Amino acid sequence: MNFVFLSPHFPPNYYLFCQRLREAGFTVLAIGEPEFGELRPELRAALTWYYKVDDLHNYDELRAACGFFTERFGPIDRIDSLNEYWLETEARLRTEFGITGVKNDTIADIRHKSRMKKIFRAAGIPHARGRLVHAPADVLELAGVTGFPVIVKPDDGMGASFTYKLEDPSQVDEFFRGKPDREFIAEEFIKGDIVTFDGLADSAGKIVFCTSHVYGEGVMESVLADSHIYYYSLREIPEDLERAGRKLVAGFGVKERFFHFEFFRKPDGSLCALEVNIRPPGGFTLDMFNYSCDLDLYAVWARVMTGEPLALDYKRKYHCCHIGRKYRLAYKHSHEEIMGRLGAMVVQYQELPPVLARAMGDCVYLVRAEKLAEIKTAISFIQE
Repeated sequence: MNFVFLSPHFPPNYYLFCQRLREAGFTVLAIGEPEFGELRPELRAALTWYYKVDDLHNYDELRAACGFFTERFGPIDRIDSLNEYWLETEARLRTEFGITGVKNDTIADIRHKSRMKKIFRAAGIPHARGRLVHAPADVLELAGVTGFPVIVKPDDGMGASFTYKLEDPSQVDEFFRGKPDREFIAEEFIKGDIVTFDGLADSAGKIVFCTSHVYGEGVMESVLADSHIYYYSLREIPEDLERAGRKLVAGFGVKERFFHFEFFRKPDGSLCALEVNIRPPGGFTLDMFNYSCDLDLYAVWARVMTGEPLALDYKRKYHCCHIGRKYRLAYKHSHEEIMGRLGAMVVQYQELPPVLARAMGDCVYLVRAEKLAEIKTAISFIQE
C-alpha cells in the first residue's frame, strides 16, 4: 500500500508515524520543504521516496508530487499529515486523486465550529450557544441572550489563534475595527474545566483506544495570558463523558482516525461540548497515551491503516501529565532540582519550537504516577 505523508518532519515526534508505517509494510512516500539530508536519520530510513517542494502551501506543487508518486508507484492508498493545519489540503488531494478518507464534501463538518454545533445538536449533546457574526449587532444579539463575556474566534480556527474574550459592547466595537479578514463565530462564555475524550477509531468506526484528559487551564487562557499550562490523563473515564464521546465518534463518522473531543465540565457537574478535532491531540499528548498505558499508539495507528481487524488489550496504568514552563517566568526550582526530586516520575523532558511554545510551554515535563495526588504534587513543584 502506498501512503503519502505530508510534512513528516513536523511536529518533531511525527517521524514515528512514518517509521511505524514502514514497519507495517507500507510504501512510505513523503512531501516536505526541508532538504532530504536535513531530515533525521530515522525518518530518512523510513521513506521510500521523499519529494521536496518549495512551499507546502502551493497546491500545484503538491498535485505534481502526488502525480509523480502515482506514475512511479501506482495509486495512492492513503494521504495524511495527522496535523490539523493541513486537513483541508489533504481533503482536496484525496478528492482529486480518489484516495480513501475525508474529502471536500465532509471536511467542513470537522473544520467549522458552526457546522460542529449542528452535529452536537443532532447527537443530543449540550453545547455552547453561538452564531456566525459579521457585525457588532450580531455579537450584541448573542450577548443579549447569554450575557457577557462572549468569546469570538475564527469559525475554521486552530487552537486559540485569533481568539478574543469580549467583556462589554466597547470591546465588541474595538474587535470589529481591527477584525482579521476571515469568518468569525461568537460563543457564550462557559465557566468550567476542560475535559477531553481522546482516542483512535478503526476503519469501521470502532473505537480501539480511548482515554481522557483534564486541563488545569484552557489553551485559550494560556495563550491570552502567555502563562504556563498543565493537563493530565485519567485512569478511569467518567461514564457521562465516555457516553457523550462515543456519540460524537458516531455522529462525526470517525473512521481510521484519531479524535480529540473537548468539553467543559461545568460547576454543576454537567458537560457542555466545545469542539471536535479529528486528529491526534497537540503537543506530546500522543506520547502521553503511550506512557500512561505502556503502549505504542504510533504502531497501533499503522496497524489500523492496514485495515486488518484489531482488538487492543490495554490498561491505563498511570496518570500522565504535561507540565509546561515559560522562560519569561521566574520559577522557584531549577531543572536540576526538578530532576533530583522527581526524576523517577519524569518520562520525557522536551524544549519546544516557538510555533508551539506559546500554547504548550517553552519546555515541557511529562511525568507519570499511579496516584493523582503524586501528579498534583509534581505540578506544584515544577510550576511554583
